[in-house]
Amino acid sequence: MAFPDDDEKMKGCRPKLFGTKDKKVVKRADYQSCSAAHLVESGELLKSVGQSANYIHKEVFAEVRSIRLSHLLGHSSSTTKTEPFRIFVSTWNVGGNTPTAELNLDDFLPADDNSDIYVLGFQEIVPLNAGNVLVVEDNEPAARWLALINRTLNKPVDSNADIFQHKPSSSLDSTSSLSSSNLDASFSSRTRTASGSSAIFQKSSLKSIRKPYMPTQRKLLKLCNCSVEMTRKSYKDACFGCPQAYANETDSSEDDTDDRSNDPCGYIVDGMNSAASASRDQLKYNLISCKRMVGIFITVWAKKELVHHIGHVRTSCIGRGIMGYLGNKGCISVSMTVHQTSFCFICSHLASGEKEGDELRRNLDVLEILRLTQFQRICRAGRRIPEKILDHDRVIWLGDLNYRISLSYEDTKKLLTENNWDALFEKDQLNIERKSGRVFKGWSEEKIYFAPTYKYSSNSDSYAGETATSKKKRRTPAWCDRILWHGDGIVQLSYFRGESKFSDHRPVCGTFIVDVEIQESRSKRRSSNTNIRIGAEELLPTSKSKANKNKGNKGSGA
Repeated sequence: MAFPDDDEKMKGCRPKLFGTKDKKVVKRADYQSCSAAHLVESGELLKSVGQSANYIHKEVFAEVRSIRLSHLLGHSSSTTKTEPFRIFVSTWNVGGNTPTAELNLDDFLPADDNSDIYVLGFQEIVPLNAGNVLVVEDNEPAARWLALINRTLNKPVDSNADIFQHKPSSSLDSTSSLSSSNLDASFSSRTRTASGSSAIFQKSSLKSIRKPYMPTQRKLLKLCNCSVEMTRKSYKDACFGCPQAYANETDSSEDDTDDRSNDPCGYIVDGMNSAASASRDQLKYNLISCKRMVGIFITVWAKKELVHHIGHVRTSCIGRGIMGYLGNKGCISVSMTVHQTSFCFICSHLASGEKEGDELRRNLDVLEILRLTQFQRICRAGRRIPEKILDHDRVIWLGDLNYRISLSYEDTKKLLTENNWDALFEKDQLNIERKSGRVFKGWSEEKIYFAPTYKYSSNSDSYAGETATSKKKRRTPAWCDRILWHGDGIVQLSYFRGESKFSDHRPVCGTFIVDVEIQESRSKRRSSNTNIRIGAEELLPTSKSKANKNKGNKGSGA
């Protein structure tokens, strides 16, 4: 039977399942399918339809066998919502003093703050002498600060209980610490052991010291945590294009390696066993990142339930000290993502000095830190993971910025006695430089309602200038210790100083509420593995005979 002038009608019947790649197959299937409508009059409809279905099943759908599951699930609907998270930030120049177990951190780290993330930065955790800058790093102070922070954040529910009152152990697990006297004795004995051999002392690594406080699967913090639901042009642009994105969670890495073979001094993790490792899972807060450069030391902690939403953790160090690149001055930056939002925390110690023009050196330090800081690219994600500081969604800068007050000691002291903070702040170098646009342009700082934090006499509430015997040793009080932020979605709730007399600086703290984007999928995905394949038969309706056959096979197999 011929059908002249029906080309236009037949064109509309042609299915477009596979585009132009399968033109020959589609053309034959289309002809038989469309011809079926004209065979009704001749009574051959059922026969033609049956032949057409068999042809499509055997020939056309053979091409479908290689379809990947991600093609079908990659376009499932998802929504992005914003939720507030609480971040506590604190900075403290401890003046090269090493803490004892009796030190109370309440002025630096309020125990009842209950933030989601804690960012704690230190300066001068060791004296800035030639030995510490040029020869070898002493990790004992870092170990002590980590132990004290862990004690504060992960204290028992019974606040009246003394968590140090228990039998001493060679290991310091996540839920307990050594008694105050034993902790000090432990460190001093290790120091004596190390003093006999500088090579042995040098081998004690920060990696082994931080291990008891970090999540069991801490390697995953460095990997990509991007959602495969993110908007993308094709599945190849998704984060699973990165071979690191779906590393086996139980796979061991160099971070998980027992460091005792390279750590004769042992420090706080010597003798750690599986029980201590298991106890880490019971922590309320886990250590996410810690990094040290000479006297600069930064630690980031997060609630346990938030840890698996954190990824892309990277650090970068910039030295701005002796000869412009040694680590006695400079910064450590930590980059990470929380859900779909990127964060950067910078802990810095800038150039010192209160002579006229020294503020320009500090400006240069800031500009060079912003220019030189570069985070390693660890993921080829559909969304861009920041590699520079200002590319992050939320940035917080903390530290001893060393900006002074451009007044004489006498004038400064007069305004101090009057508690005239506004008049003092007008002469604050950082305030002046920011207003002029020479540094921290586009950054924000909360208004200051507390006294200058530097410089105090040892173990005293008096500024050093009041007890100095000569003008050369006298220092004009200043707000050296500061916290600034950059980006949208940040609200600062508080900005205050602590009153600890441990150092010639007072700690400065701030609490922030930050917006975090969270991606939610409306449909549950079976798997994100891109190698899952499905057969063409799974896409077709199951015939009654085939369904009965399968049912019979299942019954016999049971």
